[in-house]
Amino acid sequence: MAGLYLHIPFCKQACYYCDFHFSTQKDNKEALIDAMCKELVLQKKYLTDELVETIYFGGGTPSLLSESELGSLFDTINQNFIVKDNAEVTLEANPDDLTEQNLSLLKSMGINRLSIGVQSFDDSVLKFLNRVHSAKEAIHCIEEAQKAGINNISIDLIYAIPGQDLNLWKKNIEKAIAISPAHVSAYSLTIEEKTVFGRWQKTGKLHSESDETAATQMEILMQMLGNASYEHYEISNFCKPGFYSRHNSSYWKQKKYLGVGPSAHSYNGHSRQHNINNNTLYIEAIKQETIPFQLEILSRANKINEYLLTTLRTHWGSDLDYLLKEHNHDLLNENHKEIESFLATGLLQQKENFLILTSKGKLLADKIASDLFVES
Repeated sequence: MAGLYLHIPFCKQACYYCDFHFSTQKDNKEALIDAMCKELVLQKKYLTDELVETIYFGGGTPSLLSESELGSLFDTINQNFIVKDNAEVTLEANPDDLTEQNLSLLKSMGINRLSIGVQSFDDSVLKFLNRVHSAKEAIHCIEEAQKAGINNISIDLIYAIPGQDLNLWKKNIEKAIAISPAHVSAYSLTIEEKTVFGRWQKTGKLHSESDETAATQMEILMQMLGNASYEHYEISNFCKPGFYSRHNSSYWKQKKYLGVGPSAHSYNGHSRQHNINNNTLYIEAIKQETIPFQLEILSRANKINEYLLTTLRTHWGSDLDYLLKEHNHDLLNENHKEIESFLATGLLQQKENFLILTSKGKLLADKIASDLFVES
């Protein structure tokens, strides 16, 4: 089983926090979609004829694609890959792009899951983030998607936003629960250097929230969504029973995936590669039937550390038998002192041959994983 990721690098405007690869200039959109179709053909053997069980249109803003552009990508995928009958097909979308008409179109084309970038249900916060949509539009589009029969809906929320106090954050969560999406992804605001927020921070115009505030808001989120019967199955992800993101879960479970488009990443178990993050150079390279990527061959240490970093973030945890069988790594013996300490302080728990983070441990997931890393 494998996954396909397609990066659509276009947006109406730049959100002040975003450091993903995108462009607000859409003059070459048609040429870029043509290039992505060609890359799909050039890369059709990358997954070694494995069954594709998930397709994910990410970005950028994939909901900006026209019917013909989306159709071209689907046609090329179906002609060159073996796609599972009940494959999960996700499209990231902004609320202002989702109308009754295009929701019906998306469903008819095979989109069965939407990841909607709500970020906040407060208009003042949305303005601060430089989002295009309003809170009213966000609620309306989710309700319209549900009416259209797309029930597998995920919404994104951001916490630890400067000026967003605990009461405002609780109200956001309450509104999310009231709308009842199948899935919620929540991320702590990270201020990246090359973003508008990064420049503001450098000049003293913006100050990020403390780690303590972020942790408190995360704890509130875990409690409120847990009380509403959402499963906290990965550090940033919550879902109703049976609505895990199959695509993202494949990343955490080390399944193979092919990334297509500028800045897209691919992984085949032995190496990782990422395409150039320049639309023009990407298009020109593909015209010459050259895929412009950088390749990283994964060492044993890379594989072990990536496994620990990703699996510890999930409620399935890290499989000690897998590490021993696949990488000849006896984690319990190699990191006996660290693990005993994490168990004693209630950050980790051991269930049979799995190490799993506790609710307390989830607040320190990256630190715990890094303490268990193998040195290169």
